[in-house]
Amino acid sequence: MSTPTYSPAEQAARDLSTYRRYTEPKRPPRTVLERFDAGHPRGQWPAESFAAARRREGIPARVVMDLRTDSFLVIVEGAS
Repeated sequence: MSTPTYSPAEQAARDLSTYRRYTEPKRPPRTVLERFDAGHPRGQWPAESFAAARRREGIPARVVMDLRTDSFLVIVEGAS
């Protein structure tokens, strides 16, 4: 059995078709208002209380978990 011979253009097309293209999804910019340690005895309650106080002030704050630093972040999306 012989090995097929491809032109440079055919080989480039074959190489490109075998790669999976993945790009990170675009995330809206966000501002971290405050960080709270996830090991706090009350868990995420301090972060939720802080975010609720900001929402009462008209700031659309929400709490997310940052697994890399093991902390709760109170963020505002779309702010810079």
